Amino acid sequence: MSGNRSRKLLPWLSTPLILLVFFAAWDLLVRVFGISDLVLPPPMQVFDTLKDVVTDGSTWDHAQVTATETIAGFLIALVAGVAIGVVLGKVPWLELSLRPVIVASQVVPKVALIPLFVIWFGFGMTSKVIMAAMLAFFPIMLNVQLGVRSVESGQREVMRSLNASRWQTFRHLELKSTMPYVFAGMEVGIVFAIIGTIVGEYLGGSEGLGYLVVRTLNDLNAPALFATIILLSVLGLLLYFVVNGLKRFFIPWHESVYGQHDLNR
Repeated sequence: MSGNRSRKLLPWLSTPLILLVFFAAWDLLVRVFGISDLVLPPPMQVFDTLKDVVTDGSTWDHAQVTATETIAGFLIALVAGVAIGVVLGKVPWLELSLRPVIVASQVVPKVALIPLFVIWFGFGMTSKVIMAAMLAFFPIMLNVQLGVRSVESGQREVMRSLNASRWQTFRHLELKSTMPYVFAGMEVGIVFAIIGTIVGEYLGGSEGLGYLVVRTLNDLNAPALFATIILLSVLGLLLYFVVNGLKRFFIPWHESVYGQHDLNR
């Protein structure tokens, strides 16, 4: 019993300890080598600046823009990825025909497309939403495709022998088999979506946290730059935990969920 309780408390103890060691090493490095604040400010200076950044109302406006662009792009990628993944998973010859096009679309450096998006859609949210959707689409589509193909023919035969309708087969077999793959793609996709949003704001934006990174960099304000990066990390973690929470709600029966519950007991 005590061993299970220790495993449950381990993440809550190890994470603060790792962060404490990291910031202590950071502060020691700055002090020992006398690194300039313009290059690497000490942690306490970053935290003081972070307080000022957080209490600034404009920061939350920029954070809201970034969150909106990321979520919108992610939802577009989710709908398109699930739809196309299901079709390609069920129609092998179509997947073979489109595979070169899909692969080619993914190997093209997305950063090189941002100037085109700015020309076509301007400096507003549209170009960032498209960039976020493009980065998040592929992992979702690929995982859905693998999920559809994970249903074995023998399982389908069992459903037919039970006189199950197409809807019953889809609901009790295909959907349950594919959902873990969908959420696996979503967990990767939400990370890629926020990366796409930040890159879009960084190279062609006038608002958002990515724009704040550029502004603090141009001002040579290293503490504010580090503070903005911390805010970006927090936003990314929150969005990831939301997706992970949805996975726990929709597929509590899957090993990736109940296995963790068993470990924490």
